[in-house]
Amino acid sequence: MSRKNYVFTSESVSEGHPDKVCDRISDAVLDAFLSVEPEARVACETFATTNRVVVGGEVGLSDADKLVEMKDSVDSIVRDCIRDIGYEQDKFHWRDVEVTNLLHEQSAHIAQGVDEAEGKDEGAGDQGIMFGYATNETPQMMPAPILYAHGILERLAEVRKSGAEPALGPDAKSQLSVRYADGKPVEVTSIVLSTQHMDEALSSADVRDIIEPYITETLPDGWLTGNTVWHVNPTGKFVIGGPDGDAGLTGRKIIVDTYGGAAPHGGGAFSGKDPTKVDRSAAYAARYLAKNVIAAGMADRCTVQLSYAIGIAEPQSIYVDTMGTGQVDDAAIEAAIGKVMDLTPRGIRTHLGMNRPIYQRTAAYGHFGRDPQADGGFSWERTDLADALKNAV
Repeated sequence: MSRKNYVFTSESVSEGHPDKVCDRISDAVLDAFLSVEPEARVACETFATTNRVVVGGEVGLSDADKLVEMKDSVDSIVRDCIRDIGYEQDKFHWRDVEVTNLLHEQSAHIAQGVDEAEGKDEGAGDQGIMFGYATNETPQMMPAPILYAHGILERLAEVRKSGAEPALGPDAKSQLSVRYADGKPVEVTSIVLSTQHMDEALSSADVRDIIEPYITETLPDGWLTGNTVWHVNPTGKFVIGGPDGDAGLTGRKIIVDTYGGAAPHGGGAFSGKDPTKVDRSAAYAARYLAKNVIAAGMADRCTVQLSYAIGIAEPQSIYVDTMGTGQVDDAAIEAAIGKVMDLTPRGIRTHLGMNRPIYQRTAAYGHFGRDPQADGGFSWERTDLADALKNAV
């Protein structure tokens, strides 16, 4: 039986965090290629440090001339991302940063396993295990600590970029410790917030005065109490931020990207990978399935695991764990999942409409717990499979 009374902590990082700068660039490259060809192949990695960004990995288009043209556009993609995030520092500026482009064509040996051929469906881009999770503790069916850790930083980014709070810089981190009573989140016991600030004269107390109203409006009423412990810029000054302060790399914030540690993670990162890579698309599908299990009223919490072998279309296994909260037997849910959704790589992409330039927006503030969008963004957050699951059970 799950514990009912405890404190759980999750962290988030802002779009200006060095690793998130790299995630953003990798996903922007992916979106650019998908805009040209929905079946484009992209596995893009980015490294960033003082005054330098290195982009590498493998890409593929059916048109060789267009591939050359797209690779030549990477420099402007990088600069546009950095400018939108807000970096105009002496040692990390969108205009002056040195960009090295090392993208090359996709390996033919990988392609032969993934590509559709006569008598063979399109296979998974790699082996691996993928997890999805959902819980009814928030309307977004996300764990509360990670949901609100994201929400705080997203709100601070809004007021920074609007000009309402020009003292704030792009780089920031949040961490929430949430107390659960009878299995439900009720109180923030501590909050840690570190944010870059552009005025070196600001103290930690000054920064708290700026950010506290936005944190208060983001969290549910009553969650901040007189007992909440605050740590705002606990090391003191935070003026040098982003890749100038610490190097960044694509795919280094996988727990931030998913459930904040409240659920398992298969290990694969998301950003920069086209949806033939099942460590992205199948993780999205697993979240979609878990969320629809909760929406169908079958459980209060649900973890779904999928597994794949490189070059093989069908999943190797489907596993469901409702952690003792299920209204339906877990094995019955597993069987229903296999009936209501085609979980081959092509089936996932078709069902969720994933061959579209919808990924740059996922790079910060979580891949899950967001609202489905009219152009197909965050399609894996829909709950349109709930009735089909109930009928299948």
